[in-house]
Amino acid sequence: MILSRMRPAVGPATGSISSASAAADKKRQAPQLEDFILNRDFTGAITLLEFNAAAGKVDQTQLAWLAYSAFHMSDHLKAMQTYQAMLQDPKCDPVISLYLACCYFFLGMYGEADEAAKKGPASKLQNRLLFHLSHKFNDEKRLMGHHQNLQDVIEDQLSLASIHYLRSHYQEAIDIYKRILLENKEYLAINVYVAMCYYKLDYYDVSQEVVTIYLQHYPDSVVATNLKACNHFRLYNGKAAEQEFKTLMEKKSSHFRFAEDLVKHNLVVFRNGEGALQVFPPLVDVIPEARLNLVIYHLRNDDIVAAFNLMKDVEPSTPQEYILKGIVNAALGQEQESREHLKIAQQYFQLVGGSASECDTIPGRQCMASCFFLLKQFEDVLIYLNSIKSYFYNDDTFNFNFAQAKVATGTYDEAEEILLSINNEKFRNDYAYLSHLTRCYIMNKKPRLAWELYLKMETSSESFSLLQLLANDCYRMSQFHFAAKAFDVLERLDPNGEYWEGKRGACIGLFRQIVQGEEPKEMLREVVTMLRNTTNPQVEYLIRVIKKYAKENRIVV
Repeated sequence: MILSRMRPAVGPATGSISSASAAADKKRQAPQLEDFILNRDFTGAITLLEFNAAAGKVDQTQLAWLAYSAFHMSDHLKAMQTYQAMLQDPKCDPVISLYLACCYFFLGMYGEADEAAKKGPASKLQNRLLFHLSHKFNDEKRLMGHHQNLQDVIEDQLSLASIHYLRSHYQEAIDIYKRILLENKEYLAINVYVAMCYYKLDYYDVSQEVVTIYLQHYPDSVVATNLKACNHFRLYNGKAAEQEFKTLMEKKSSHFRFAEDLVKHNLVVFRNGEGALQVFPPLVDVIPEARLNLVIYHLRNDDIVAAFNLMKDVEPSTPQEYILKGIVNAALGQEQESREHLKIAQQYFQLVGGSASECDTIPGRQCMASCFFLLKQFEDVLIYLNSIKSYFYNDDTFNFNFAQAKVATGTYDEAEEILLSINNEKFRNDYAYLSHLTRCYIMNKKPRLAWELYLKMETSSESFSLLQLLANDCYRMSQFHFAAKAFDVLERLDPNGEYWEGKRGACIGLFRQIVQGEEPKEMLREVVTMLRNTTNPQVEYLIRVIKKYAKENRIVV
């Protein structure tokens, strides 16, 4: 309608009107609605329409354009309310029900959208909308029914591609988008969709190249800039990603509102969780990733119960959701020593790692490694971790798990090297780290370093456990000097007969090593001192034997 004018409102200029004055006249004219719509200035269109409404100039056509402008400004609530007002008129065009259903859909009111869409006339738009709603309802039978009604037209094919994207069938979506682009090179926005698919496939450099095609023409696009920032985050770091948003935040164009929540969400991610508890909770179930990132934030801050509660009612449908379900169950299972949770975690990891779409991805291989880790099949763990270690050279979390698997398979020299490369203080103070490094030192014939690790610890149940490990491993490796020292401390802390037996055996072993010249003779004095710390009657006999040897060999004890 607004493009139907076939002749100019003013005839060709006569000799009395110059082109300059005509331009001046044009400037003085009140702006027209069609100018705002053609220029996609929806803020201007809404302002004009609301001004007209205040002046009493309101009809169904004006309301339709008001709702249209609000919808394109992503003010779906305003558009919904306007369409609802229009439907109060008995003469209202039934197609308005479809437009209202679109507003409901974007507001996440899927039940209302379904009901409104069915009231509208049968059309391609209705089929596309019901197609998407079937996906939201996880109604596979209904989805396939609407799928069959799709035609080989651009709108229907774009709709099909978007469903492929939502179902993580990224390559199928790319194939459709590329086919449309071959015939319609002017549809530049499709490049953004292609780039989003490549991003999901972890091809961040390819994604960057494709999205740049669109940004060269529309540098102020919020969606494209956001994608570019996400690529920078994956390829470089959070600071590089945040830099992409700076210009966008300074301009704050009318289009910014469309993705304001998304930008806020991603800035928290780029800043490594800063402000997560303020930004993420209101966005849970608005932006799909908000819940997942809030779970990650809780896990990083050791609030495992909060992370579990956020995920417990989630029915996973994407690899990321399956992985997080596995992680929270594994973390809770380890914290509460729950075999049930560990079993659930192992099953989730196996589902992702064994799936055709994920088995050759880095997360897929990490999942299989985690699955075998929980099953304690460490040879298999190493097969998967070795295949991806080049991608995690300086990753402390990866190296910590890698080292534990190496220890479990007896590769102590490599495990020691990996453990010492870890810089994260939280890991370095963790009992699992200290115990594995202690074992590596002992197995690599460096018991003194293991003893020094124990001495640096504060007295606690963990230091007691480490002392037990040190005592037993040193004994097993015939490192009797430090085995004796460890059993001596254990016996003083807990007068248990087993610790006396360990100390007695270690002292006798050390005595034999001194006799054979494997240890310095000066250690005899320390052996006697440790034996005297025990009240067991066997001590006197052992000391007599040692003193006799010392006297014969002129050693002062």
